[in-house]
Amino acid sequence: MIYRDFQDLKLSALDMGAMRLPVIDGKDDQIDEPAAAAMVDYAMAHGINYYDTAWGYHGGNSEPVMGRALKKYPRSSFYLATKFPGYDVRNFGKTEEIFEKQLQRLQTDYFDFYLFHNVCETNIRQYLDDEKYGTWSYLIHQRRNGRIRHLGFSCHGNMPVLKAFLEKYGKDMEFCQLQINYFDWKFQHAKEKVDLLREYGIPVWVMEPLRGGRLCRLSDEQEAVLKALRPEETAAQWAFRFLQSIPDVTVTLSGMSDMEQLKQNIVTFDEDKPLDDREMAGLMQVTDSMLSAGAVPCTACRYCVSHCPKELDIPTIMELYNQYKSTGDKPDFIAPMQIAAMPKEKRPAACIACRSCEKVCPQEIKISEIMDTFARALGEKKEEA
Repeated sequence: MIYRDFQDLKLSALDMGAMRLPVIDGKDDQIDEPAAAAMVDYAMAHGINYYDTAWGYHGGNSEPVMGRALKKYPRSSFYLATKFPGYDVRNFGKTEEIFEKQLQRLQTDYFDFYLFHNVCETNIRQYLDDEKYGTWSYLIHQRRNGRIRHLGFSCHGNMPVLKAFLEKYGKDMEFCQLQINYFDWKFQHAKEKVDLLREYGIPVWVMEPLRGGRLCRLSDEQEAVLKALRPEETAAQWAFRFLQSIPDVTVTLSGMSDMEQLKQNIVTFDEDKPLDDREMAGLMQVTDSMLSAGAVPCTACRYCVSHCPKELDIPTIMELYNQYKSTGDKPDFIAPMQIAAMPKEKRPAACIACRSCEKVCPQEIKISEIMDTFARALGEKKEEA
């Protein structure tokens, strides 16, 4: 197992995320506890020393299951991470209540790593309003008294959200967990986010390294590009090797659902094999082919915006639509979250299909039809002219 330095600690480069544990009959809230415990045992035996869970994973059952699975091991033999569930704004104002319950669920006296969970468009206002909700103040206090050893945050928000959070709390953050993979390096501007964190001296934790398994399912043409460069490596290994090529990445969290996935990933992280320039170029070629497949060819020229009577930010909506559609049979969840953060009168459903935008679009995009499709996919009722 490869290990990375973090302050005075040695963290395994591959870490076990507990968001996709094995379940019974496909029911997410019914964890197959013996199977999950066996995976923890195998992970511990093969050098993984970081375990990440959260309040809401598996319908609230991930923390208790992980607490029981890890209880048999000396507390000093692993690092435990969980998060304040700010993804649900109803939890703001309940930080102490939830924190105490998490300690009980995980059968521990302290957390090695604790995160502000899922900083994004829908909760940034609450996270920044410490006077009203006291989330930051409470967690800083717990770090001072030792019940949190290291404090950080995870972020699914766009660049303005990340900047706002860092401007207020960056000096207190010891690490940041981001969705990074070779697809999102361009698609969700992960590179720009990593660059910004570097300015603050904040190391990066990676989540969704395989984008929910999507990066394991490549076309024959995409596979051929990679096989020509590294014939022995699988699609999953390519995704992990990409992350090994980013110096800012300290640990990579993988939500493994069965023992075979765990074993394969451990083998991958037995050695550090970052990509060279030629291999990186090949991988970016695959990324470009994924981005272009079925994508709306919007160039963000913004001619459409000045002709929209509803003043919709059409290029942003087109970008989010492409993001939503990019993952095929498993639609992206971040795009709907960002749409939900928009005022109702600025969402796709607010388009009145007047087609004024289409008359000036250099790419001849059927914008009104895409707005209608996107609104329906999100379950929003479309306005009529």
